[in-house]
Amino acid sequence: MSAWRSIAGALAVAVATTPSPATAAIKVGERAPDFEMTLIDGSKIRSADLHGQVVILNFWATWCGPCKTELPLLDTYYRLRKDNGLRIFAVATEDSLPVSRLKPLFAAMAIPSARRIKGAFSVMGALPTNYIIDRAGVVRYAKPGAFDLDDLNGLLVPLLRDPAP
Repeated sequence: MSAWRSIAGALAVAVATTPSPATAAIKVGERAPDFEMTLIDGSKIRSADLHGQVVILNFWATWCGPCKTELPLLDTYYRLRKDNGLRIFAVATEDSLPVSRLKPLFAAMAIPSARRIKGAFSVMGALPTNYIIDRAGVVRYAKPGAFDLDDLNGLLVPLLRDPAP
């Protein structure tokens, strides 16, 4: 928890960012576009590798106030639900602190952290931005704004109860 406090002390207030035109191609209820993430450790994960899992892509920044509250919640939720097929990826935006300064935070988190993502997924006007993809690869949620526990339970519990295709 001290890693969270030390990072939080260095962070500023969230501000809006410009939405990506590629994001317009992502529609709730439609198949998620293919993507590939490069994780902090250099390994790569493709969307096809996640088929059968419920996936959250969480775009955040070190300067984002709501992200400071949401990231620990997502991490705890992931620790409790990962055995039910939940995968959460924290995608740090390019304007965050350098990876070397974030290592204590990443070491404390169970959520895999991505340094970049290729594909149509991006920030939607504000941070945090979250996408939820169901086990069949369909986008079920795509909005800016932080989750709270009620949001996570309301959105994820039904999806996690669905059997893998």
